[in-house]
Amino acid sequence: MPNTPGVWNVLVDHILNEFKAENSIDLNGDRMAIQHIHKAAKKAKIELLSTAQTEINLPFITTDVSGPKHINTKLMCSKFESLVAPLIQCTVAPCKKALSDAGVKSSDIHKVILIGDVTRMPRVTETVKSVFGCEPSKGVNPDEAVAIGASIQGGVLAGSITDVPLLDVTPLSLGIETRSGIMTKLIMHNTTTPTKKSQVFSTTVEANVICNARTMTSLSWYHVPPRLIPNVPGASNVWTPQEMGKVMVKKRMALDLVEA
Repeated sequence: MPNTPGVWNVLVDHILNEFKAENSIDLNGDRMAIQHIHKAAKKAKIELLSTAQTEINLPFITTDVSGPKHINTKLMCSKFESLVAPLIQCTVAPCKKALSDAGVKSSDIHKVILIGDVTRMPRVTETVKSVFGCEPSKGVNPDEAVAIGASIQGGVLAGSITDVPLLDVTPLSLGIETRSGIMTKLIMHNTTTPTKKSQVFSTTVEANVICNARTMTSLSWYHVPPRLIPNVPGASNVWTPQEMGKVMVKKRMALDLVEA
């Protein structure tokens, strides 16, 4: 669901645009004014999660030849939801992709846990229901969900919690660079770790020279920095040129993201 800084920025832009329309003054270049508006936007967001409207009052926000200028406006909850509606809608596609990647249907989901105070908005609840076909769970405090999960994970890693299995997945696909810089995936993204995979590769052109293949990662199709390269045993020496398809090399990749 929408992150808190994104919601703040939407409110800040709204306040700036309203002020500019009323006073013909652009506050974007005024760092002090922007700082005060950010604080007011944060306060307004929190209040609008539990009330129908809030008042944004910033006296002496700036001044011009006619004198000091103030920000004094009311913001309705309905207006707030319409402002952040595009942010909420942007989360629909990733949710559907997550279902597709996991090979499940929305009807297979029986419980959705919301994280973050913004998820208290009625429009977020409606969006979740439309995507997953069920009401979000009310049994977990959205403000505490991340902290609770982190504390449980810390307890498992420290050994003080032993009755909870700790499963991790690789967020990106991992593989090696093959012909023409193409990435051949060995470990697909969302694979539960620890895991290992091997695949046989052969020469693809005449007089091919085989050496260590570079490890790559995707969804972004970029090379893994050395500190992130997992254990990838394979051909360690440069081989002399061979005929196409004659030399076969077995590449192995192992990955373990959960370490105590």
